[in-house]
Amino acid sequence: MDPAVRLASTVADPLVSRLLLPTEAATDDGAHPGEPELLARIVSFRGADPPLGYEDLLALAEEFVARTAARHHLPTRDEAPVATVLSRTLWTIGELPTTDAQAVRLGPQDYARTLRSAVPGADRELSPEAAWFHDRLLVTVCLHLLHQLIRRSPRLSERLPERAHRIRQLVDLNDVDAVRSRPEPSAHDAAFEARYAHSVVELYNHVTIHGIDLPNPNTPDSWSLDATYLSLSAEFGAPGGAPPAGPDDGDSGEPVLSVDRALGGHERVLLRGVAGSGKTTLVQWLAVTAARDAFPAELATLRGRIPLVLPVRRFAREGFPGPDDFLHAVRHPLADEAPDGWVARVLTEERGLLLVDGIDEAPEAGRAALRDALRRLMRIYSGNFCLVTSRHSAVEPDWLADEGFDELALAPMNRDQVAAFITAWHTAAADDEGKDHAHLTTYRDRLLATIPLYRELRGLATNPLMCGLICALNRDRSGSLPQGRKELYEAAMQMLLQRRDPERRVLYADAVRLQRSARERLLRKLAYRMLTEHRSELTTPEALDEIGRHLPAIPAAAGQGGARGIFNHLLLRTGVLREQSARAVEFVHRTVQDYLAAKEAVEQGAFDLLLAHAHESEWEEVIRMAVAHARPAECARLLGGLLAPGHTGMQRNRRRLLAAACLEHVTELDPDTHARIRRETRHMVRPTTVAAARSLGWVGPIVLEMLPDPAHVPDDEAYRLAVTVTRISDDAAIHYLAQLRNRASLKLRAELAHGWRNFDTDRYAEEIISHLDPEGLYFPVSDRYELAALRKLGGRARVQIVGRFSPDELLEGLCLDQLTHLWLAYDLGASMDWLAAFPHLTTLRVNPRLPRVHGVPHGIRILS
Repeated sequence: MDPAVRLASTVADPLVSRLLLPTEAATDDGAHPGEPELLARIVSFRGADPPLGYEDLLALAEEFVARTAARHHLPTRDEAPVATVLSRTLWTIGELPTTDAQAVRLGPQDYARTLRSAVPGADRELSPEAAWFHDRLLVTVCLHLLHQLIRRSPRLSERLPERAHRIRQLVDLNDVDAVRSRPEPSAHDAAFEARYAHSVVELYNHVTIHGIDLPNPNTPDSWSLDATYLSLSAEFGAPGGAPPAGPDDGDSGEPVLSVDRALGGHERVLLRGVAGSGKTTLVQWLAVTAARDAFPAELATLRGRIPLVLPVRRFAREGFPGPDDFLHAVRHPLADEAPDGWVARVLTEERGLLLVDGIDEAPEAGRAALRDALRRLMRIYSGNFCLVTSRHSAVEPDWLADEGFDELALAPMNRDQVAAFITAWHTAAADDEGKDHAHLTTYRDRLLATIPLYRELRGLATNPLMCGLICALNRDRSGSLPQGRKELYEAAMQMLLQRRDPERRVLYADAVRLQRSARERLLRKLAYRMLTEHRSELTTPEALDEIGRHLPAIPAAAGQGGARGIFNHLLLRTGVLREQSARAVEFVHRTVQDYLAAKEAVEQGAFDLLLAHAHESEWEEVIRMAVAHARPAECARLLGGLLAPGHTGMQRNRRRLLAAACLEHVTELDPDTHARIRRETRHMVRPTTVAAARSLGWVGPIVLEMLPDPAHVPDDEAYRLAVTVTRISDDAAIHYLAQLRNRASLKLRAELAHGWRNFDTDRYAEEIISHLDPEGLYFPVSDRYELAALRKLGGRARVQIVGRFSPDELLEGLCLDQLTHLWLAYDLGASMDWLAAFPHLTTLRVNPRLPRVHGVPHGIRILS
């Protein structure tokens, strides 16, 4: 994270240098050249006769505050208290057993967090704004301190080249920012910005809930984002995919946070998520909220910014546009009216909110060029917030880490979120023109009761897209739901392309009369062309040309009129196409495009084409659906081709794992091919890194049949196996994990505990949670079901709150006499005085990304 309180090195260096002994004095103590040095030995305020006393350190802290307070509007009354806390925090540099190499490896943010954790509760008396300022100023001081260490010890650059480079880069960025002025926008710019903000709200303040946007012309095709936005959950990733260690007690793994809250305090974020997980909806919410300048307190750093939404599919072929071309590249309706150079001025003034949506929408070969262009942009315009979204496997880990991007991954929806989505869906449906409004409450309640009972539905209802499909089909079928992924899409196509118009008596909306087969064939042609051309949209002339070429071969459509009439019919009557502007058309979601393109590829026998691209991430869903559509011989050909020689390294591994993942979609396959896939992938299911273990989970339940016996692996491998299996939503996964539950390893027990949210709560509690040794282990609670289940088990001494609860709900759900350690991953938005109800509570651990807590009863230690 870039420090939010900035100080130019010309100002910071003379101040920070006073914290350290001169180089010659620091090396007189017998330390060996080239060896790591304890910071306690080289700071100037420790030892028998230190050059700097505590009063001097306090004066130095006061100068740090004075140099930065005015720019960041810190009230004068808060300057002295902040300086006092800062001096106490810096004093711990001389008390901790940290070496210069360890500090550089941590980086400024984590080193600052280490110092702050050494003086728990020191900022208890600060206001929330003053505490925020202190934390950010501490990061800045740590940044310049680490820079001094690197400059005085070349061995650090040799041993930690990437960290040293990043620290130098952050210092450069701070220098640019510290001298850059922020003039108010001109009257001309300000007038345009008001109109632009209004247009952003008009463009993005709506959500199309898949399955409701159906063909009745009197039915709204979207609903207010304000009414339907669901804040999903996310978790931070560490370099290489390893979970970061907690600051105390040895617990591992960062908590799951609401994604909008997790963005607080970060300027650059790469957000990963599966198709349909809500990435684009989050982008829309950020854009609309920025346009209204209405961010909540935890995202206060984003207030006053101008949203610039950049869907990659709009410029994937042309390349990343320059600032002056942003609006034209995304076809914004005000592009021609923007003042010359306006976007560049916004970025220069550091008022930009860059939202780059869908890196996976660009062909794999072009993603490196997009990254280079984004790097250049962020180096030139360093103070702007930037969010980049992507599917998980589209880019490698740490894809933008050298530019200071933190990585977030959207987590599957928990049951509270699923219930909230289903409720919001049915509330929105009550405003349409359907004739079944009297039954919507029954449909909702039946669905809420059904999903927890069926494993297939639980596995599918993990993201907004699939939840929307399930809701629509449940309503359409009056409670009769398909179970598998292919069956779900088949039922959706039947509903959208065949039954909806007749059942709603929409019979004469236009002159075209097409049944499902003809509609689907034409839609498949459009999807297949997008697939082969690595695109997510077609221009209107291209779509008309594609339809016109295929009309003569489809008799049911050929006599219905020209390409324009058929195109308009597909656009208005099917519910699966949408027009982005007068010049372009796309499918309502990429997964719908993939499903139809896969069906067309199988119909055309284009198996060589599928196999040629099988190692490319954007083709994964197409390959899976092609296997589901294929006949037995075709299926064997596809899967055999995935195992064929000719690829090496990551491409070879990806193709083999894809073959294993496809087995769950197979309807019939000869035993020899099945056995070959098992044989050739068996050696790949013993991952040697946590990142590999996580990625293995996407393969699905088939992996469980190939994993080694957990009773005969060491703890480190057992931990990686748990990382894989906790990501496989299948009842058999619980049986496998049960064989790891008695291990002593805290890291392994923590992973088993965090896996709770992915399975049936009661069964997982009975077979896993109840058997875990509680020593040193925080038990995570993400929803009311888990809170109730943990209470039935008698409670636990250490509990981690990773879901949204009120204090009253926690007081009722937690066992008062059991709790000794509480970890809050969410800001409860209230004073912490309610903690006095827990007589044995000694420690409150607070996620450092949250606002500072207040009202904590005395005697309770605060850690962050």
